[in-house]
Amino acid sequence: MKRGFGSDNHSGISTEVLKAIEEANMNHAMAYGEDEYSEHVKQIFKQHFGQQAEVYFVFNGTGANTLCIDSMTRSHEAVICSDTAHINVDECGSIQRIVGCRLLVVPTPDGKLTPELIRTQMHGFGFQHHSQPKVISITQPTELGTLYTIDEIKAIVELAHAHNMYVHMDGARLANAAVALNCSFYNLTTQLGIDTLSFGGTKNGLMMGESVVILNPDLLPNFLYRRKQAMQLCSKMRFLAVQFQAYFNNDLWKTNASHANKMAQLLYQAIRDIPQVKIMYPVQANAVFVQLPRHIWTQLQKAYFFYDWDENKNIVRWMCSFDTAEEDIRHFVNTLAQIIQQ
Repeated sequence: MKRGFGSDNHSGISTEVLKAIEEANMNHAMAYGEDEYSEHVKQIFKQHFGQQAEVYFVFNGTGANTLCIDSMTRSHEAVICSDTAHINVDECGSIQRIVGCRLLVVPTPDGKLTPELIRTQMHGFGFQHHSQPKVISITQPTELGTLYTIDEIKAIVELAHAHNMYVHMDGARLANAAVALNCSFYNLTTQLGIDTLSFGGTKNGLMMGESVVILNPDLLPNFLYRRKQAMQLCSKMRFLAVQFQAYFNNDLWKTNASHANKMAQLLYQAIRDIPQVKIMYPVQANAVFVQLPRHIWTQLQKAYFFYDWDENKNIVRWMCSFDTAEEDIRHFVNTLAQIIQQ
C-alpha cells in the first residue's frame, strides 16, 4: 500500500523504535514487567507526568481505555462521553462488556464536551433506578481532530470532581495535541487533575502497545489484577516498554507529531480554496475532515484509500502521519484536481 491518508495507524515504525526493540532483544529478561527495561521506562513516565504517575503497558488502545474506565467505575455506574468518542463508536462495546457500566452519550457539534453539555447527563444521583454518573471521558485531540484548550479541560475536571466523579482522557494522539498547544504532557493531564490517561504511541511511530497512566493514586489498588483479568498483561513486557523509551528519548514524540501536524496544515492549505471541497472542522492536529460530492470522493478512493466518516453527509477523513511526505500531498491534491476537472 502506498502512503496515503487513511489512518496514522497505517504508517510504519520509527527507526529509533525498531532499534530500541533490537537492542532489548539480547539475552534473557524477567517477564511480565519485572525487567529492568520496564522499570526504567516507568521512571521516564514520572518525569513527563509527575511523580505520582504509575504506568501500565497494555497491548492496544481499546485495552487502555477499557482498563482506565474499569479502574474508576462499577457496573451500576456510567460514563459520560461524546457521541463521537472512540469508546462509543469504535470499540465494539468493550466498556459495556468488560466493565459492565453504561455510556451516557452526548451529541457534540465538534467532538468536544463542555460543562453545559455534560450537565444534560448529570442527573439521577442517589436514585436507585438510574445508572450513577461516575466518569467523564474526553478525547484529546477529539475524534474530529479538534483540540480542548487547557481552560476547557480544567473546567470539565472541576465539574467532575465537584460531583465526586473522575475524568478519563483518551490520549491516543496526545502527542499531536501537546505539539499543537505548545505544552507538556504534564500541563495537559496531571496539572489539570486528570485521573486516568490512555497514552498512545502506535499512531505516532511505535510498533504496538499503549499504556494506562494512573494519575490518581486512589485508583491504584488492585489494578495489576484488573489488567491480568482483562488479558492485557504482556509476558515479554520489555518490548513494549523500550518503545516508549525511544519515544521519549530526544523528544521523538514531538518530532513525529510536529511533522504529522505540519502535513495536515499543508493539506488544508492546498485544498481550502477548492470550491467543491468544504472543510468541516478546524484543522488543529493531524486530521482533515472534508465534505465533497460523492462521485468525487468515490473516484478518489480508487487511487487512495481513506475512510468515509459520514456517508450520509458525504464527509470523509484524511489523516496525516509522521512519515507523510510533501510529495504525497502534492500527488493526492493533483489527483483530486484531475477528478474534479473530469
